[in-house]
Amino acid sequence: MSEEILEVDGLTKVFNGTLTAVDHVSFSVAKGEVFGFLGPNGAGKTTAIHVLTTVLKPTEGKASVCGYDISANPGEVRASIGVVPQDYTSDEDLTGYENIILCGDLYGIPREVSKQRAEELLKLVELTDAKDKKVENYSGGMRRRLELACGLINRPTLLFLDEPTLGLDVQTRIAVWKYIRLMREEYNMTLFMTTHYLEEADSLCDRIAIIDNGKIVKIGKPEVLKASLGGDIMEITLNDDADATKLISKVKGVKGVKKSGAAYRIKLMNGEETAPEIMETLSSAGHKVIKLALTKPTLDEVYLEYTGRSMREAQEGAADVMRQRHILRRARRR
Repeated sequence: MSEEILEVDGLTKVFNGTLTAVDHVSFSVAKGEVFGFLGPNGAGKTTAIHVLTTVLKPTEGKASVCGYDISANPGEVRASIGVVPQDYTSDEDLTGYENIILCGDLYGIPREVSKQRAEELLKLVELTDAKDKKVENYSGGMRRRLELACGLINRPTLLFLDEPTLGLDVQTRIAVWKYIRLMREEYNMTLFMTTHYLEEADSLCDRIAIIDNGKIVKIGKPEVLKASLGGDIMEITLNDDADATKLISKVKGVKGVKKSGAAYRIKLMNGEETAPEIMETLSSAGHKVIKLALTKPTLDEVYLEYTGRSMREAQEGAADVMRQRHILRRARRR
């Protein structure tokens, strides 16, 4: 039996009595697991973290973090967790080393202990050579690594990572992934992370909860979620609007067809074998294919399957756009 570090039951957060940001979500996270919330900006990911870390009070439902109820024992919850927020929180007028020590002071950690831990953490995230530089001189990647170190100063049982690589370029993002894996291995900790990067969730998470409009629509291991689609995905566009759904569905190996205008999304058992048969069937019926794509299942396909839209099509709220632009500007500073 696995030990549950986080247990959430019907958790809901409503703002101003009208806006439901988190809508009756229920899930659990086992000790040592990397659990991810995958969804677009505005899906409710950050609000969920704010409730679970006691920044916000839940409207309904309950949650237990490291054995403590978030409503009845908020102090114990905060002492047991670490948080790496979306926004950069380090003081730019302090050095990297001083920022970590400050976080230790806020947790009430004795200075002799926090000094030793700060040196260990700076080495872990490869910032030892920059520890005495002011943070205003750090790059975006260096700042994010420092935020990771600050989140570990109290040796948390559970670490929350809210969009840990938001605003970073691909190369730096991959480097941060390395540090996240190192943290897990070094401290045997449990991680709860939010992301809207599909490859990030696929690479780092043991299990993923797909969240959309405040609701969890599917939970599972990345490979299981992708396998649930049942095969390859073929997307075609015809040169006419005539409905070829029934025609395509009759081809052996086709498991499902969805039509949108002149475009079709087809689930296949074996794309390499079935795709040519579909093309021949359509051609024989007088249809002309003007666009074709054949892919293996991805998390974007999974998201589309369970929400009805791809992650790339998900709309962002105005507030999220402004926040992301602000983070991007700060991350690009040198």
